Amino acid sequence: MHKNNNSSSPVLSAIIIGSGFGGTGMAIQLDQAGISDFLILEKADEVGGTWRDNHYPGSGCDVPSHLYSYSFEPRTDWPHKYARQPDIHAYIKHCVNKYNLRSRLRLGCEITSAQFDEQEGLWRLNSATGDELRCRALITACGQLNRPLMPQLEGLEDFSGPAFHSARWQHDVDLSGKHVAVIGTGASAIQFVPQIVPQVASLALFQRSAPYVIPKDDRQYDDNKRARLARFGWLHQLDRVWQYCTHEVRALGFVYFPKLVKQTEKVALNHMRKQITDPQKRAALTPDYPMGCKRILISNNYYPALADEKVELITDAIERVVPEGVQTRDGQLHPADVLIYGTGFAATEFLSPMQITGLQGQDLNHAWQSGAEAYKGICISGFPNLFMLYGPNTNLGHNSIIYMLESQFSYIVQCVQTLQRRRLRYLNVRAEAQSSYNQGIQHTAKRTVWAQGCSSWYLTAEGKQTVNWPGFTFAYRHLTRKPRLTDYDCVR
Repeated sequence: MHKNNNSSSPVLSAIIIGSGFGGTGMAIQLDQAGISDFLILEKADEVGGTWRDNHYPGSGCDVPSHLYSYSFEPRTDWPHKYARQPDIHAYIKHCVNKYNLRSRLRLGCEITSAQFDEQEGLWRLNSATGDELRCRALITACGQLNRPLMPQLEGLEDFSGPAFHSARWQHDVDLSGKHVAVIGTGASAIQFVPQIVPQVASLALFQRSAPYVIPKDDRQYDDNKRARLARFGWLHQLDRVWQYCTHEVRALGFVYFPKLVKQTEKVALNHMRKQITDPQKRAALTPDYPMGCKRILISNNYYPALADEKVELITDAIERVVPEGVQTRDGQLHPADVLIYGTGFAATEFLSPMQITGLQGQDLNHAWQSGAEAYKGICISGFPNLFMLYGPNTNLGHNSIIYMLESQFSYIVQCVQTLQRRRLRYLNVRAEAQSSYNQGIQHTAKRTVWAQGCSSWYLTAEGKQTVNWPGFTFAYRHLTRKPRLTDYDCVR
């Protein structure tokens, strides 16, 4: 650690903001590379990121568990093919404990702003409690699904009963015998709705656009299977490689030949028709846009839950929320005792609401006013020594985000090592390198399935694709295998 006379806080080699899959894995990789003077800062009171927050009934992952875990920390005893939230959260906590990260973890520490000090070549961070922290490399691992998006509706605060977002689930609210209104039919709603339907007296589900839902080939792993996987490590590896390949091949349809998705579209529609016999519900549940344009969902119990006669599917636009329920544009009042928002996250607002200030006082929100962009999804010109995990255009529609994160871990470790070995004050990606990289990304993105003309959380309000990676994940790994220093200003 370097100490500076005029300030009490030591200058750390790195500070990581966030303790989900990104921040935890990054810390382990820094440590293993011999860079151990770092801190992980977490605004909540426990680690786990999105898997700490989303503990609603039925919460789980739609990527198989053997693939949705670190390659360097295999777990052979997952109970199900698709892991449930408690198991995933336990896995992240296990990694934090096994790799001794607790001593370098500061919980309940929310960063409100960070400024780059050009003279010293370091970042100064300010926490909500007024502490200042300093580091050479600032690594953000805030995720894309960490800020619940509340619906913009009139009268939300007038509702007289309990109301909460699915990512802030209130388990003390008893739903049994209650009239419940759920706004939104995205990835969270299709998991929690089937869980609460048996308890409630009635459920009014407000849907803006129907999702495509395909069957989930989920199963429980029995003791024999888990014992085999534990005994023969190569079997677990083989299963992981097989799952990787079967998921990776989907990029052909998403990115290169959107027509291929048509086949899966038929699967989704058959899945729905088999389980929904009511012609009105069927019509309302038939999407009016090409498949893949919004996130494809997987579930075996969503449609059976909606087929229940106590579920009313409402497609009329919401006019306002009133104390006794939800009023739609047709003037009808839908009475409710409890209101649940399944309205997703502010996925395109990366790093917000932190104030990040780079060279010459540049404000990151200003630099990104026409949509977030970063070189390789990691570095931003004008913001030296700042490295993002899961940054712009690194989300996936077809494979495991952990694979993308591991590509970024290796790249960032090499950047931090370059700073140290070459005794650099900072590394700043050149504006032209970032610009040409992003022109390429946006050009490729135009022919993907996500650009077929529907609005989704993958796009900004102006229609720029800032979320998804438009390609194969192995292509991204190749691209990030080592930093190309000619794309950076290396300042001594």
